[in-house]
Amino acid sequence: MSEDDERQQSPPSDLEFVSNKARNCNATGSGSGHPEFQSTYPDQVLENVLENVLHFLTSRRDRNAASLVCKSWYRVEALTRSELFIGNCYAVSPGRATARFTRVKALHLKGKPRFADFNLMPPDWGAHFNPWALAMAKAYPWLEKVHLKRMSVTDDDLATLAELFLGFKELVLVCCDGFGTSGLAIFVSKCRQLKVLDLIESEVSDDETDWISCFPEGESNLESLIFDCVECHINFEALDRLVARSPSLKKLKLNRYVSIGQLYRLMVRAPQLTHLGTGSFSPSDIAGQGDQEPDYVAAFAACRSLVCLSGFREIIPDYLPAIYPVCANLTSLNFSYANITADQLKPIISKCHKLQTFWVLDSICDEGLQAVAATCKDLRELRVFPVDPREDNDGPVSEVGLQAISEGCRKLQSILYFCQRMTNAAVIAMSKNCPDLVVFRLCIMGRHRPDPVTGEPMDDGFGAIVMNCKKLTRLAVSGLLTDKAFDYIGRHGKLVRTLSVAFAGDSDMALKYVLEGCPQLQKLEIRDSPFGDAALRSGLHHYYNMRFLWMSSCRLTRHGCQEIARAMPHLVVEVIRSADEEEMDDVVGTLYMYRSLEGPRTDAPKFVTIL
Repeated sequence: MSEDDERQQSPPSDLEFVSNKARNCNATGSGSGHPEFQSTYPDQVLENVLENVLHFLTSRRDRNAASLVCKSWYRVEALTRSELFIGNCYAVSPGRATARFTRVKALHLKGKPRFADFNLMPPDWGAHFNPWALAMAKAYPWLEKVHLKRMSVTDDDLATLAELFLGFKELVLVCCDGFGTSGLAIFVSKCRQLKVLDLIESEVSDDETDWISCFPEGESNLESLIFDCVECHINFEALDRLVARSPSLKKLKLNRYVSIGQLYRLMVRAPQLTHLGTGSFSPSDIAGQGDQEPDYVAAFAACRSLVCLSGFREIIPDYLPAIYPVCANLTSLNFSYANITADQLKPIISKCHKLQTFWVLDSICDEGLQAVAATCKDLRELRVFPVDPREDNDGPVSEVGLQAISEGCRKLQSILYFCQRMTNAAVIAMSKNCPDLVVFRLCIMGRHRPDPVTGEPMDDGFGAIVMNCKKLTRLAVSGLLTDKAFDYIGRHGKLVRTLSVAFAGDSDMALKYVLEGCPQLQKLEIRDSPFGDAALRSGLHHYYNMRFLWMSSCRLTRHGCQEIARAMPHLVVEVIRSADEEEMDDVVGTLYMYRSLEGPRTDAPKFVTIL
C-alpha cells in the first residue's frame, strides 16, 4: 500500500481535520475575516509538517526513536502510526496501547516466550488474546490486520474479529492455540473482505466442522491461504471451488490430507500461484488402481510465477521429478518435512541456482549439503533440522557439511544447524567465509560435546563467530563451552540482540560477561546451565532495556529472584513450576522475567508465582 493510499484510508481524527484546515488557511490567507480560517500557531504548523514526514517513516525502531525527541514528536508519531507491534502482550495493557495509538489498522502481537515451543512451559500459562480483541473492537473498528504469535486464541475471539471489524482483511496465527475448526468456520463466513488467512504451526482442534465450505459464495478476495498445520480432513470439493473463484490467490499451502492428485487439480485452477505448499505429495489411499496419473510435470511447468515451494508432508520420492520445471525459478525451498536422501536431492538442487532460502532435514547428510554448496551461490538462509532429535544417535550431518556450506555459500546471512558433532575449525571457517552472518544458531544435540578432533571446548569457534561476523544479532550456542566463550561474546557481540544458551558455561562469570558486555541484548534464553543468583544480579543495570530473560533448570533461588523483584519494581519476575508440582521451596525451576508498564498481570495461573 502506498503512503497516499494509507492516508486516504486512515480513520478520521481531530488532528487530520485541523491539518486540512491549516492547509486551507495557508493557501487562502488569514485576512478573509471568516472565523474558520484563523491563523495557526507555529507549533501547530510544525506538527502538520511533521505529520506528513512521519507518514514515510516505516521502521519500528526509527519511529520509536522519533517518539523520544520531545513531547510534540511523541504525540504526532503516535497519531501517524498505522501498524502497532508489541513484542510481549504483558508489557503493556490493551487500554494503554489503544489510548496512545489511535489510528492503528494493523496489530502484531506476541505472547509466550520461544521456549514454550519445546514444552518448557506448562499449558494454560496465559497470553490470552481476548482482552486485546475486546479493546481493539472499541478503539479500532476500522482494523484490517492482526498477526499473532504464541497467543491463546479462542473461537469467540475469532468471532469477535469477524463480527466487529467490518473491513477485516488479514489474519496470521503463528504457533497459536485454543481455537478449532468451528471458530474458523464462523470467522471465514463473516469476513467478506478477507485477503489473508495464514495458520502457521498452530494447534487447531478438530471440531468436525467443514470450515472450508463456509467461505462466502461469489468471487473471493483471497490472496493467501495457509493451513498446512491443520491436522484434520478438509472438504476438497469446497476448496477446489474456493480456489477457482479466487483470481488474486498467490499463496496456497495445503495440509497433509490433500493428495498429489488433488494438488494437480488446484494447480490447474490457479497457475498464478507464487507460493505453494504441496500437502502430502503422495497419492490418495482411495485412488483407483486403473486411474491414469495426471501430468504433474505439465501442471508445475504451467506455474511460471512459482518462487516458493514447501509441503511434502508424506512424500513419495518417485514424484519429485514433477517439480523440476520450477526449480530454476525458486528462491525458497522447504524440505523440512521431506525425509529424502542426498541422491534424491541432487537432481533438484542442481537446478536451483536462484535459491536464497533452503530448509531441509539432515537425512540428506553431508553429501547433500555439499551439493547445495556447489549450486546455491546466492543462498542467504539455511536451516537443517534433525530427523531423530535424540542425543545418543549418530547424526548424519557434521562439520563436513557446515564447512562445505561456508565455502560455497558466501552470501549466507542466517543459519540454523542441528548436528551431533562439530569442530572449532569448521565454525571458524564459517566465520571467515560468511562475514555477513546475522543469525548463527548451532545446536549440537549431545550435551557438553567437545571438538571431536582436538577434544577442546567449542570456545574458539563461537569466539570467531562474534569476532568476525560484525553484523551478528542472533546467536545460539551449544556443545562443551567454558566461561571463555561467554567472555568472547561479551567483548565482541556488541550487536547481539537474542542469545540462546543450553548446557553451557562453568560459573556465574559466564553470564556476567554477557550481561555486562552486550549493550543491545533484548532476549536471553538459558536452560540447564550453572548460573545462580550472583549471575542474575549482574544484569540489574540492563534488565529494563531487555524484552525478557528466561532461565530454566539453572541454580537460582527464590531469595535471589526476590532481590531482583525488590530492586526493579517495573520488572515482572515470574517463578514457574509444573502444573502438578507442589508449592515451591527455595529452589527456582523456571524464571521468566520481563519489563512491563502495567506491573504484575492479573491472569496468572496457580503454578505461577509473581514475586
